[in-house]
Amino acid sequence: MAKSNTARLSRADAERPVKVKVQTAAADLDRLIHERVRLAIVSALAVRDSLTFNELKALLKTTDGNLSVHARKLEDAEYVTCDKSFEGRMPKTQYRLTALGRRALERYLDHMEALIRATRAR
Repeated sequence: MAKSNTARLSRADAERPVKVKVQTAAADLDRLIHERVRLAIVSALAVRDSLTFNELKALLKTTDGNLSVHARKLEDAEYVTCDKSFEGRMPKTQYRLTALGRRALERYLDHMEALIRATRAR
């Protein structure tokens, strides 16, 4: 598997509690989830059991290519699964959030909440 310049959490990091120092908080964010479209994908999948490619595309108001690239990055990181099938003769791509993806999203949200609290406390 080719190495990406997008940082992602290891399984151990995804399960470690968040402790934020304001000076290093931005550097510690999971950059894979922090990108707007990828954050929207994992957030949408966190509240739905699964979504099709077309449902995600309509929800996020993005292009086929943009959604495909971002979904693939999440799939490569094992944050989402992608199941391809056919309904009749029409292809159907279904996405689901994995347990690792859910933990990474929860850690990301905890990190953001801690960063907000630390910033407001100043």
